[in-house]
Amino acid sequence: MENLEQLKDQLLACVHKASNLNELEETRLQALGKKGKLTLMMKNLGQMEPEQRKTVGQELNLVKQAISEALDQQKRQLEDDDLAERLKAEQLDITLPAREQSEGRLHPLSQALDSALEIFGRMGYEVKEGPDIENDFNNFTALNIPAEHPARQEQDTFYLPPNSDGEDPMVLRTHTSPVQVRTMLDQKPPIRIIAPGRTYRSDYDATHTPMFHQIEGLVIDKDITMGHLKGCLEEFCRLFFENPNLQLRFRPAFFPFTEPSAEVDILWTNNKGQEEWLEILGCGMVHPNVLENCGIDPTENQGFAFGMGIERIAMLKYGITDLRLFFESDLRWLRHYGFHWFERA
Repeated sequence: MENLEQLKDQLLACVHKASNLNELEETRLQALGKKGKLTLMMKNLGQMEPEQRKTVGQELNLVKQAISEALDQQKRQLEDDDLAERLKAEQLDITLPAREQSEGRLHPLSQALDSALEIFGRMGYEVKEGPDIENDFNNFTALNIPAEHPARQEQDTFYLPPNSDGEDPMVLRTHTSPVQVRTMLDQKPPIRIIAPGRTYRSDYDATHTPMFHQIEGLVIDKDITMGHLKGCLEEFCRLFFENPNLQLRFRPAFFPFTEPSAEVDILWTNNKGQEEWLEILGCGMVHPNVLENCGIDPTENQGFAFGMGIERIAMLKYGITDLRLFFESDLRWLRHYGFHWFERA
């Protein structure tokens, strides 16, 4: 018993002496780990006589409880001390005037969008924009998306409360394709537009956010082919990623608004130095039903369309691993990933 009391005092002294969480964890392992002193003593109880085992077991449990409580208390204290130090070091008085030496940074999303628009602008595309709140026809029906399609369900789309006049339900647009619809309804071919903007879907994790940015392209004219689409996207990707030898592949896919459709992959070297194919956008020839819905004769005009997420291509180009970081307004993150004004596209 005397040895047990001495061990208790020694362990408690080590607990109180620990000046950081790492030292405290080492003390916990010495006492309660798989090879800790108290753990080994508990294992030796089976070699004792029943009466002795009962007495010693009770004493060991009391010592174990005392050490555990001391560890928990010291851990809380160290965590509180760490938090206090961080708050002291990172505090910011927002009532102070701006520092004269402070510099702003261009957000990576703005940089990626500017770069994409500059490339497509050189290709002759006109920038078109539309409202974030769209009607059901422009967002779904005109794009040949059937009523039973999963994208039209409430778990994927943000619907606004219905109007009393019985008009089409209004939604937060799930893509910038309604801008293409509006353009085709208002303008006759030839059409060559690019449509950037915010879009909204009910999803949130490391690679999805409820609000994100897309850029979509549309070309309508006579004698437009898949070859024109392929050449356009190859040129864009090689310029955007600043790699004239960038390899692309077009995989067959299905989208209600294009036929044939494809997904585009690029051959990318990951952070482990390994090459892998990564999907970056979807594309295809505009479906005849979409042209008819927008008042364009599909027997005289054809076209192609494509769409990509700005966050997706920005993450690849700038080495950002978590989509949510784009929207957390952390100045330290922006100083690291942001761009000076003279670095703009």
